[in-house]
Amino acid sequence: MPARLPRTAAARWVLPALSASCAVTVALGVPAPAWGAPGKSVASGDTVRLPVMPGVLDAGAPCTKASPTVMRVTPWTHQVLNLGGAWTFSRGAGVTVAVVDTGVASDMPALDGRVTADGTAGEDCVGHGSFVAGLIAGAASAEGASAEADFGGMAPQARILALRGTDRFGVPTAARIAAGVRAGADAGAQVIAVPLALPSGSAELTAAVRHASAKGCLVVAAAVPDTGAKPSGAGVSASAAAVRPRKYWPASDEDVLAVLDFGPDGLRPEGAPQPEHADLAAPGDKVVGAGPRGKGHFTGSGASYATAYVAGAAALVRSRTPALTAGETALRLTSTAYPADVPRLDVYAALTAVPHPPGTSADTLPEPARPVVLTLADGRGARRIAALTVAAAIAAVAAAAAARGAIRGRRRGRGTASGSAD
Repeated sequence: MPARLPRTAAARWVLPALSASCAVTVALGVPAPAWGAPGKSVASGDTVRLPVMPGVLDAGAPCTKASPTVMRVTPWTHQVLNLGGAWTFSRGAGVTVAVVDTGVASDMPALDGRVTADGTAGEDCVGHGSFVAGLIAGAASAEGASAEADFGGMAPQARILALRGTDRFGVPTAARIAAGVRAGADAGAQVIAVPLALPSGSAELTAAVRHASAKGCLVVAAAVPDTGAKPSGAGVSASAAAVRPRKYWPASDEDVLAVLDFGPDGLRPEGAPQPEHADLAAPGDKVVGAGPRGKGHFTGSGASYATAYVAGAAALVRSRTPALTAGETALRLTSTAYPADVPRLDVYAALTAVPHPPGTSADTLPEPARPVVLTLADGRGARRIAALTVAAAIAAVAAAAAARGAIRGRRRGRGTASGSAD
């Protein structure tokens, strides 16, 4: 039977080491806050509740009011996307992103005059299109925010072209979206964001997407409607849509980059609609951004907001490497993404990757190795891995120290026994 470590030695060597190990684990494993839900503001220490940005209003309802609350900490999405690192390479200068949605307020403070509107699209009663545009190209600072906070969009130097894909109250149709996509292509936008998802398409919409592709535009669209969005087009209820994967348009058309969402825990909301296919996933749940009026902030969840982040990432790539075609830009974003069932956007990698040879397509790329991914989408995984590594090292030191203490104890015991015998 192996000798048992004396209790005094255990208390002297093991317990302090294990306590230190636990302390390191706790310090490095603190979970990130869940943005968009009631929580603590790091800057003010006050409980913060943000209004939810609607996707559609009831007919005749008043327009969405300005939010009374200004967030004073950087959103979780900026940490996950590593925008600070991405902005050292590109901020989207020289690129125009068309937003086909409820409109974009032309005087929206977060966009500091970088909005061009087609017709009445410079007015946004719902606010959804303005929220999306802010995530794409909002200015890289927030009024009233702390020095550490940053509410900039993905491409804070890009320009926004506002186009309508809905009526005044946010109800989309295939004809309106088709007209918006075509207008964005004819106006010279390099990226066209369509945060809308219809349960059925049309020949007109498919033709508009092909027209945009022929013009060199990258069309980025939501793979599913937002959670809780009111159904339109085919009369399919939101609950029925969530039961089984299905196609949505224009995301299901060829030459469209279809985008899915995830939240700060790396998961999608329970009961969220499921697509048959998505090309890329990006942060989209519990996101924080500006509204069309005032300086306050809203929160929202859904693939429409993930679409905004991918459209902004495309603007960064096209600004940094203007020679890339729309297809090559899409390939750059998908081939550099984090491996997952739906690859997850890694904008820093997309900006720093070694270019593929001309003419490379997704079909000709070699199958990438599937590494073991041990990180979580919200950044906690990396901290936990570091914590476990440090804890294991400390435990090993503790074991060695305990063994050394036990040996010394036995030696002292033998010495005492020998002295008594003499």
